Amino acid sequence: MNNLTLMLLLVVGLWGCDNLRISGLENGNLTFGRNVTPIRDIKPTQNQQATVSVQGKVEEQVPLLQGRVYQVNDSTGTIWVVSKQDRLKVGESAVFKGKIRYESIPIAGQEFGEVYLIEE
Repeated sequence: MNNLTLMLLLVVGLWGCDNLRISGLENGNLTFGRNVTPIRDIKPTQNQQATVSVQGKVEEQVPLLQGRVYQVNDSTGTIWVVSKQDRLKVGESAVFKGKIRYESIPIAGQEFGEVYLIEE
């Protein structure tokens, strides 16, 4: 397991059990571009070679040695994005393009895995 995966697991563990806030994106305040995928449509079994774009507001951020991990909400759901960008602030809207990954986290016979995006 590489350091980036380990860091992502730690981040997910820290915030995964917390009640996540829903940002002010309800009621269609955020419109999707033609090539943007709604987060609710991203599945763990999705082709890991496919590139997708997501658009939403940054809700959380965690610094890494090279870049950051952002939690992004598009009013249909949230996803963690591993990015080399380091200037985004909580509350800002952003578009990320990258590959979907899934990290399995089995605990006591239950699956608590997390889908995330690695920005290209």
